[in-house]
Amino acid sequence: MEQPMSERYTIISADSHAGGNMAAYEEYLPAEWRDAYDEWRGGYTNPYRDLQDDGRTRNWDNERRVSEQYADGVVAEITFPNTVPPFYPTGALLARSPKNSGEFGRRKAGLQCHNRWLSDWCSKYPDQRRGLPQIFLEDLDDAVKTLTWAANEGFKSFLMPHVAPDVDLPGLWSPEWDRLWAAVQDLDLVVTQHGGNGTPDYGKDPASGVIFLMEVPFFAHRNLAHLTMSGVFERFPNLKYVMTEQGVAWAVEELRRMDAYHAQMKHGRVGELGFSADIVLPLKPSEYFDRNVWIGASFPSPGEAEAMKQLGTHKIMWGSDYPHHEGTYPYSTESLRRAFHTWDEAEMKQVLSENAADVYAFDLDALAPLAAEHGPTIDEVKVPLDGIPKGATSPAFFKI
Repeated sequence: MEQPMSERYTIISADSHAGGNMAAYEEYLPAEWRDAYDEWRGGYTNPYRDLQDDGRTRNWDNERRVSEQYADGVVAEITFPNTVPPFYPTGALLARSPKNSGEFGRRKAGLQCHNRWLSDWCSKYPDQRRGLPQIFLEDLDDAVKTLTWAANEGFKSFLMPHVAPDVDLPGLWSPEWDRLWAAVQDLDLVVTQHGGNGTPDYGKDPASGVIFLMEVPFFAHRNLAHLTMSGVFERFPNLKYVMTEQGVAWAVEELRRMDAYHAQMKHGRVGELGFSADIVLPLKPSEYFDRNVWIGASFPSPGEAEAMKQLGTHKIMWGSDYPHHEGTYPYSTESLRRAFHTWDEAEMKQVLSENAADVYAFDLDALAPLAAEHGPTIDEVKVPLDGIPKGATSPAFFKI
């Protein structure tokens, strides 16, 4: 007698990437920028391998993108940028701040173009896509205006830039940003950050690339302490903050460290540093984390799966990082088997869909028919992986 098939998981990827191609962006660019765009486009050489070969169409080809993700078990996504917007030197996730007002004006036009493209792109699959429009921190008035536009367009979140240590902007701990946080809270938008552009300029020394790789996590991770210890989450208790593709395990020790400092600060001192009572937060940093912070865990390893349980599975959202080379596509189910085969069904549902649905306002009932057709079965994920798939390139298969 044939055994009945087990229930299937709904998978929402908390980390996917997309963008328009050059021709598509031109359609969204105001007429006054067309000549400048043609000039820029004529002289631009794309430095990214994944935007040069056949794989680049995954960023904008709806039929290809949807069919590949369905085949991989993913039925919905939070979408970060990937292609190069008009007038940008690189993709927006890695681009440094504009150097002058002229460059700012050109990039602003390019970013607005991407945001308009993104709105239309998400509208084609409104139940399945949560795009992240982008802002500049160099102009706070414009940032608030863009966020208001984003909320009116139906976006649920936005991509928050990092502040590199060598740019002329206050750190995110500064109360100068309170107007931004207030607008975000009032508009009921989620603050989402992705690892990438918070590093200093390393120059062109031979070792600069590897130093970037070593330090980019630090310059992303530090924002948790900046927002927590400076009282941003105390002043704006309804703020939702997501940290994506920045790992997981590091946060366990970071919260322990912040809690320890907080306990000492309550007694007035940490070593030789004195602290007045008004700087001491009423809650422990770990309590703010539990209330205000979530982690988008991209291509997690078995070790990071263990760290997820220490942080709390209600705080984690799994991500495939499609269509990146380090992403789990087309072996996402195999990556889940490697990292999560010992997990129970309730925990898996939290990490694969329920948390993302809660944070980014997905309707799980609307996704259920797609999941029933395309999601991996619960029994399938429980089977330990007995070998790395041939052709797999994701760290999910190589990290402990």
